[in-house]
Amino acid sequence: MPGAGGDWLLCALVEEGRVAQIRLPSTDPAGAVGDIYVGQVEKVVPAIRGAFVRIGAGQVCFYDLADQEPGHALKAGERILVQISRERIREKPPTVTTRLSLTGRYLILTMPDARLRLSKKLSGSDRARLKGFFEGPLDKGYGILVRTSARHADRQEIFRELDVLEGRLQKIRERGRAQLVGSLVESAAPFYLSALRDARIEGLEEIVTDVPDVYGEIQAYLKGYQTEDLPKLRLYEDTSLSLYQLYGLGHVLAGIQKPRVWLKSGGSITIEQTQAFVSIDVDSGGYAPKKGKKDAQEVYRKTNLEAAEQIAFQLRLRNLSGTILVDFINMKEERYQEELMRVFQAYLDQDPVRAEVVDMTALKIVEVTRRKVRRPVAGELKALLYGAQDR
Repeated sequence: MPGAGGDWLLCALVEEGRVAQIRLPSTDPAGAVGDIYVGQVEKVVPAIRGAFVRIGAGQVCFYDLADQEPGHALKAGERILVQISRERIREKPPTVTTRLSLTGRYLILTMPDARLRLSKKLSGSDRARLKGFFEGPLDKGYGILVRTSARHADRQEIFRELDVLEGRLQKIRERGRAQLVGSLVESAAPFYLSALRDARIEGLEEIVTDVPDVYGEIQAYLKGYQTEDLPKLRLYEDTSLSLYQLYGLGHVLAGIQKPRVWLKSGGSITIEQTQAFVSIDVDSGGYAPKKGKKDAQEVYRKTNLEAAEQIAFQLRLRNLSGTILVDFINMKEERYQEELMRVFQAYLDQDPVRAEVVDMTALKIVEVTRRKVRRPVAGELKALLYGAQDR
C-alpha cells in the first residue's frame, strides 16, 4: 500500500487490521538490493575469505569468496558481473555476489547454479506436482527455485513467467558483455513492487495507493505478472484524509523508534540495537502474581507467551536481523520452557524472512537468528529524514 509520507514513498503491508511490515526506499548511493553491475575486482584478501569489488560511482563492495565457481579464483583487475545482495549496514560496505538471481512471482532464476530446487514450505503433494513440470536436467545456464507462492499456479502460469525471466536473463548477459566497468546493467524493481511481489498472495484483499504514478506502475506490473489481482487495485482519492493518516502510519513509525513495547497484560518488552546484536528483555511489569510460587510461574508463562508473539511481530515490523538475544522471564518448569520455545518458533515461522530459534543458553537467554538483507526500518527512516533536512 504505497502512500506519500512527507516527500518520500512508504509501503505498508496490513494484516488483520494492523501494519505488519514497512518498506522504505533505499538511500544507499551504491544502489538497492537486486541491482546488477559490471564490477571490477579491486583486491582479493584470502585472510578474510573475501574480495573487494568496485561498481558504479567508484563504490567498493564486499564479495564473499565462497561465492566463486569451483575451479575459478578471482584476480585483481578482473571484470565480473555482480548483484547487490545486501545493503550497507552501519560501517559495513554493501555485499555483492556473482550468484545472480532474477525473482518472479513463482520462480527465481539462479546463476550459475543449474539445479531445480523447491521451497521447503511447499507441501509434499505440491512439491511433487511442481517438480513434474520440469522434465530432464536444466541445461540453459541457470537454475530454478520454485517459490512457495507457486503452490496454486498451473503449468501455463509457471512457464509464462519462465519465458519472461529468460528474456530478462538474455538481456542482462548481452549488456554485461557490452557495457563498461561500473555500469548498471539492470535496476531492481521499485521497493513497492518488490514488496507486492513478495507478499503472501493467497490472502491479498486490496492494493491501494494515493499516488497516481505509482498506481500506473502497479497496474502495468499486475497486467504482466498478476492479472487476477488487477481488480484489487484501487486509486485512493480522498483529499480530506491521506492513506498515511488513515492507517496511522505516523504513529507506527514513531513506535518503531521507541525501545519499549507494552503488552496487553501490562508487561513489556524492551528492544535495544547494539553493534553486534539485538537485545530484547521481557518484563512482567504490572502483570504480577498475587498468590504463591505456583501462581507466579503461571503468570510468567503467560507473559512469556504473549511476549513471544509480540517479539516475532516486532522483528518483522522493524526489520531487525542478524543475532537476536531474548531474555525471557525465568521459569523453573521445564515443560513451560519447552512450550515457550515451540510457540516462539511457530510465531517466527509466520515471517516471510527466515528466522529461527537457535538455542537457549545456560543463563536462559534465547538466541534467534533472522536473515539480514536490508537495514532496520528505524535506520532507513533516519536516513530519509536526515536527507530531507539536509536539502
